[in-house]
Amino acid sequence: MDQTDGRRLRGDASRRVVLASAVDLATIEGLDGLSIGRLAVAANVSKSGVATLFGTKERLQLATVEAAAQRFREVVLEPARVEPRGIRRIVALLDAWIAYSRDRVFPGGCFFAAAQADFDAKPGPVRDAVAAAYRSWNDYVRIALGYAIDQGELDAGTDAELLSFEFMALLDGANTRSVMSGSSEPYVLARRALAARLLGAGAAREVLLPFTEVDDLAA
Repeated sequence: MDQTDGRRLRGDASRRVVLASAVDLATIEGLDGLSIGRLAVAANVSKSGVATLFGTKERLQLATVEAAAQRFREVVLEPARVEPRGIRRIVALLDAWIAYSRDRVFPGGCFFAAAQADFDAKPGPVRDAVAAAYRSWNDYVRIALGYAIDQGELDAGTDAELLSFEFMALLDGANTRSVMSGSSEPYVLARRALAARLLGAGAAREVLLPFTEVDDLAA
């Protein structure tokens, strides 16, 4: 390995460490408030070191959004993919998302819920990146619902787009209420509501039992 490769590896490692601090800090203090100077203090590195890695505040914020999206994929999407396409994967996705928010994978709750509130009225590349990540998650659930409908696991007349919209609203609401109250009770209510919507759309009750029997208050 030559010196160039060694420097690149050290730079990549430093970038990962700094971004891990950035995504956590952004959910507590806001993505819009994330700056090179503030992150240097939080990550216990030099300001010049952070500036070398990212250059500008906007580039730092964009890298933070992508790092958060990668963490989300690792803890929500990838574990659910062990289940076959259809209702079982939908249940796994919903369960993984609730655990992701409840267990504070990001200290301030869902990174994207916080970032949306930060950037909803601030046009620009960072807002676009946050919106794209959130839209990707919504589309993933909508497509998963479509598979369940096509396979006859949900009623043929089910509106996948409407149902995914309702799911997003329930999950986001549970996250916000839990962060505000410090209680896991909103996740209990969200599970009941999600299960009721799936049952109403024709899902088999036995498939939903593992999802409804989780005790979020004890988790």
